[in-house]
Amino acid sequence: LVQRGLHAQVRVVRTDKGMEFLNQTLHTYFAVEGIQHQTSVGRTPEQNGVIERLNHTLVEAAQTMLSAAKVPQFFWAEAIVTACFTQNRSLVIPHH
Repeated sequence: LVQRGLHAQVRVVRTDKGMEFLNQTLHTYFAVEGIQHQTSVGRTPEQNGVIERLNHTLVEAAQTMLSAAKVPQFFWAEAIVTACFTQNRSLVIPHH
């Protein structure tokens, strides 16, 4: 989906050791596509610091949107998708 939708080559996928990620179907797909699959040590979210922070930021953005729009939590999924869409298109300039 990422490769087709964004016309970008995925080189590495990092996951935890959840069974939904450790199966023959995904292993075969990653091998065929030339994608390296990395796993983190179980129960160590600090190894996934970047994604943990991103998830926290997305949750905060979604909560803010729902609150500002005064809509029920029923729209949670749409708010997360919108937050992700917006952040993926935001210009970020690193400070050095």
